[in-house]
Amino acid sequence: MLSASSSSNSAGPEQVSAVPRQDSAEPTRDAAPVDAIARPATRFRLDISYDGTDFTGWARQPGLRTVQGVLEESLSKVFREPVPLTVAGRTDAGVHAEGQVAHFDTTAELDPAKLVHRMARFLPKDVRIKEVRLVPPEFDARFSAIRRHYAYRLTTAPYGAEPLQARSIVGCRHDVDIDAMRAASRKLLGLHNFAAFCRRREGATTVRELQRFDWHRDGDLLTAYVSADAFCWSMVRSLVGAVLAVGEGRRTPDWVGGLLNETERSSSVTVAPAHGLSLIAVDYPAAADLAARNAQTREVRTVPSGESCCGG
Repeated sequence: MLSASSSSNSAGPEQVSAVPRQDSAEPTRDAAPVDAIARPATRFRLDISYDGTDFTGWARQPGLRTVQGVLEESLSKVFREPVPLTVAGRTDAGVHAEGQVAHFDTTAELDPAKLVHRMARFLPKDVRIKEVRLVPPEFDARFSAIRRHYAYRLTTAPYGAEPLQARSIVGCRHDVDIDAMRAASRKLLGLHNFAAFCRRREGATTVRELQRFDWHRDGDLLTAYVSADAFCWSMVRSLVGAVLAVGEGRRTPDWVGGLLNETERSSSVTVAPAHGLSLIAVDYPAAADLAARNAQTREVRTVPSGESCCGG
């Protein structure tokens, strides 16, 4: 992933954004610039949702349709200047978002409500800017985040997902043992090295604090709720895949806990399909605590000496 995500969010230069489909844009006459006056740049937060099915993930990639590429291209047409975005978590190809957060800086004077209305007409139907708000200059969508929340949705219905839900719900066996899955999930809570569940990225830490991992059943719908201070690449889908193996009787809860002893990605962990995953919310501290949180997030995480690396 968050993979999650996802949310390792490694910094560095990015590629030229993809151009959104022509049928998603308004006529040229509607793409008037937001009126600007000479003043210092101000920072705005965007709350975003998208259906990730037809996107090659969040991050811009040359020649590919990505969420960042479509948003930046559309915003740049409105502002008639480049509008680079910083995001809370770079979701992978096929992963959805209901509560993604990004920020941008501008010297333009804008009405947030009017910008939301304009972008509703200007963007393609599979991505929405739900809210725009002025934030302090210390706010950073990525580094200020204190917690990210994901949901992974499955169905135990024998016929699979309903057609209208097939892009966001994954079918699984009808007889999964949810109690065993909950027991396995509890073993992963806390501050650990999740190397067994993460795709390796050079220089990136795999130490994370998993704060929530539980399962809720509503009829045939089975939802995993996963929250952490941050997630490394593909971590959430790997966590779900490992615990689902327990629910299907192929593994035990103790096997899941033992994965925390691994120092490299485990080949025994199956990554769950991308389309079942959605970033549902990102938490931020109060304005007075933003700068401190930014500094804390930039520190390299390690498991404290003497602390067990195995889930209890």
